[in-house]
Amino acid sequence: MSKTGIIFDIKKYAIHDGPGIRTTVFFKGCSMGCQWCHNPESKNIGVQEFVVKDRVKKSTKNKTVGYEISVYDIMEKIEKDRIFYDESDGGVTFSGGEPLVQIEFLLELLKSCKKSNIHTVVDTSGEANWKDFEKIINFVDLFLYDLKIINDELHKKYTGVSNKRVHSNLKELIVGENNIELHIPLIPGITDTDSNISDIIQFILALSTIPAVILHAYNPLNRDKLDRFCLVNPLRKLKVQSKQKLLEIKEQFIDQGISATLGE
Repeated sequence: MSKTGIIFDIKKYAIHDGPGIRTTVFFKGCSMGCQWCHNPESKNIGVQEFVVKDRVKKSTKNKTVGYEISVYDIMEKIEKDRIFYDESDGGVTFSGGEPLVQIEFLLELLKSCKKSNIHTVVDTSGEANWKDFEKIINFVDLFLYDLKIINDELHKKYTGVSNKRVHSNLKELIVGENNIELHIPLIPGITDTDSNISDIIQFILALSTIPAVILHAYNPLNRDKLDRFCLVNPLRKLKVQSKQKLLEIKEQFIDQGISATLGE
C-alpha cells in the first residue's frame, strides 16, 4: 500500500465538488487527455517544471507543479476542517487529474477517511481498470462520474482514449447500487451537439438505474490555463453557451424523465 502520493493542490471550503462544504484533494496524473481540461498541468503524474507567464510583469518564470505528500499529512489537513463537514454534511473529495491513476494512495486515503467517519467523494473520468474500482467501492460514498462523448471515434479524437472502459465501469457501478452523479461537460461543437446529447440520453435510459445528471457549461479556464502554462490550445477560442442553450439541453433530459440540473 502506498503511504505517499503526488498531488498538486488542496482546496478548502469547496462547495461545488459534492454535498456540503468539502476539502478537495487534486491528484497529479490522468489517463485521459481531454482537450478542454481545466487542469492541463495535472496530466502527467510526476512533479513537473513549467515555464509560466507572469501577466503582471509581462515576463515568464519557472513554476513547479506537484509535490509528494503522505497520507498522514493530508489527513492532518482534512481533520482540521471537520467542524465544517459536520455542520454542512460535507466531507472530502478526491479529484485530479484522475485519482484512480494513483490507486493505492487513493485507497489508503479513503480508508483513513472512513475510519474517521468522513464522507468521501471520488471525482473520476471512469477510465481505469475495473479491478481498481473494486478496491475502493466500499470506501466511497459518492462517485462524480464524467460522461463526455458516446461515439467512440470522437471520444478518441478529443480525449485521446476509447470510451469502452468508461461505459463498462459505469454500468458495473450502477449494477452494484453505488451512489453516482453523472457529470456532463458541455463543450461547444463537441459534446453539446444534438447528436451527442441524444446519444447520451439514450445511453442513460438503457442503464439499469438512472442516476442524476449535472450539466456543466464550457468554462474558458481551460483556455486561460493553457496560455499561462505556455501549452498548445487545440480548441482555440470556444464561445461559452448562452443560458438559453443550456436550458434547452437540460429540458431534453427532463423530457425523458432524467433528473438534470445545471452545475456551477
